[in-house]
Amino acid sequence: MKKLSGKLNERGKDRLLGLCFLSPSLLGVGVFFIIPFGVVIYYSLIDGVGSRNFVFLENFGKLFRNSAFLLAGRNTLSFSFAAVPLAVVLSLLLALMLEARIPLKSQFRTFFLSPMMVPVASIVLIWQVLFNMNGTVNEFLAVFGADKIDWLQSQYAQIVVLLLFLWKNLGYDMILFMAGLANIPRELLEMADVEGASEAYKFFSIKLRYLSPTILFVMILSLINSFKIFREVYLLAGAYPYETLYTLQHFMNNTFDSLDYQKLSAAAVIMAIVMVVIIALLFKAEDWFGKDVEG
Repeated sequence: MKKLSGKLNERGKDRLLGLCFLSPSLLGVGVFFIIPFGVVIYYSLIDGVGSRNFVFLENFGKLFRNSAFLLAGRNTLSFSFAAVPLAVVLSLLLALMLEARIPLKSQFRTFFLSPMMVPVASIVLIWQVLFNMNGTVNEFLAVFGADKIDWLQSQYAQIVVLLLFLWKNLGYDMILFMAGLANIPRELLEMADVEGASEAYKFFSIKLRYLSPTILFVMILSLINSFKIFREVYLLAGAYPYETLYTLQHFMNNTFDSLDYQKLSAAAVIMAIVMVVIIALLFKAEDWFGKDVEG
């Protein structure tokens, strides 16, 4: 009994020591994340900062009847649904290409990693030079007799921002996939070669399954980055851009400027719920797809 009580005391001391080490991080998360988000939820359920009358879901109902919010939500989702799959597929293809023996491999890798070292303002300046009314792209198209296009004030505006997003993020995602490919057991690939397996079989049955955690991580990272595209769009087109570029971040930023905290808080809560649901579905899909690999 004395030995058992001694072990319990040691475990208690270890837990207390671990809690002491964790306390600064827990305090920081609580003060800077949990408490502020709790305040946001509270503001979304009252009718005003001054009166503070509890109205439950009335602010959310008003929000879904707001045309600017619906436009921003539709644009954000359409951009994310296009950007995330493209980022995952293209970065995986680039990683597979760099895994093979190709000439100028180092230069190729440097080209896609260079955007990580360039400030956002400089990247935006490059895009303005390219897609301005008198920019490089229009000058190139004029050679073939095409009319000039104001790219950021046209139906192609979201495609321009999508290209910027991909150019800026593909390099980092590519490095993640290269690390995932390096961790695939070589003996499995060698055994598949001995058995005469095709490259397609090796990719879909071995590589893709072992890459499922990396794919999940890249998808979540790309999803978060796609929701953060506001910074680039704001620098390119301002607070009120062409309608296809008007995102949830624009809506919340403009709502904050007008001091409409209830509408802002309700939009933030909805955005958080959507993000949590999408990420939960991604985790569920990865768990189903990669369960035999983990086993």
